[in-house]
Amino acid sequence: VQLVESGGGLVQPGGSLRLFCAASGFTFSSYYMSWVRHSPGKGLEWVSAINSGGGSTSYADSMKGRFTISRDNAKNTVYLDMSSLKPDDTAVYYCHADQLVSGSRNDYWGLGTQVTVSS
Repeated sequence: VQLVESGGGLVQPGGSLRLFCAASGFTFSSYYMSWVRHSPGKGLEWVSAINSGGGSTSYADSMKGRFTISRDNAKNTVYLDMSSLKPDDTAVYYCHADQLVSGSRNDYWGLGTQVTVSS
C-alpha cells in the first residue's frame, strides 16, 4: 500500500499550487480521502476531504474558497488545488485514505509534501 504526495514547493503569497496524491495497493475508489497538514506552529490540522465517489467534499473554514479537493478514481489520484496562498499555509501536507467497513477501519497515510509560502 502506498500513498505518494507530490506537487509541493516554494510559492509566493497569493500564488497557487496543485498537490497530487497517487495511491496504489488498495481499492482507491472505496476510500474516503483527506488532506491533513502539519506545521510546527499549529500542529496537525485537517484541511479537506472527499467521499469515495467524489460527489461530496468538505473543507476547514480557513480553506473554504481557496482550496479545492478532487479525485480521479480511474487514475487512483486525489488532488488539492490551492490558491491565494498565505504564509500561514506553510506546512507539510499529508494524504490520508480511510475506509470503515462492518465496524473495521482501514486507513493509510502518505509521507507528505512540503509547501512553503514565502516572498
